[in-house]
Amino acid sequence: MVTVSIKEAAARAAHEANRAYCLAIGDASQPSWEGAPEWQRASALNGVESVVNGMGLEELHDSWMAEKKSQGWVWGPAKDPENKQHPCMIPYADLPQMQRAKDRIFGSVVRAVISAFEE
Repeated sequence: MVTVSIKEAAARAAHEANRAYCLAIGDASQPSWEGAPEWQRASALNGVESVVNGMGLEELHDSWMAEKKSQGWVWGPAKDPENKQHPCMIPYADLPQMQRAKDRIFGSVVRAVISAFEE
């Protein structure tokens, strides 16, 4: 069984892995887990739930985008939390490979963390 504490550990790990990836590609917009606003932590936890429920990469992105849309986010040329704009508010098929990598990293880290707790 995947408990709340395991999901939280997976969300933290996946967030930090994506943060490290973003830094590596020159995107310093991601705060640490400790510095992340509540909406960002909640989004990561929702993403963990999606992975636990077996969503694939495209479904994971679609779920993320639906969550953002429900909160008033729209497409924008750069990530702008104040104005709720994000350049990834487009179909998964249209995402650049560097952005698709974030979904792969997120899903892989979540599955690895959950697997580690199951052993």
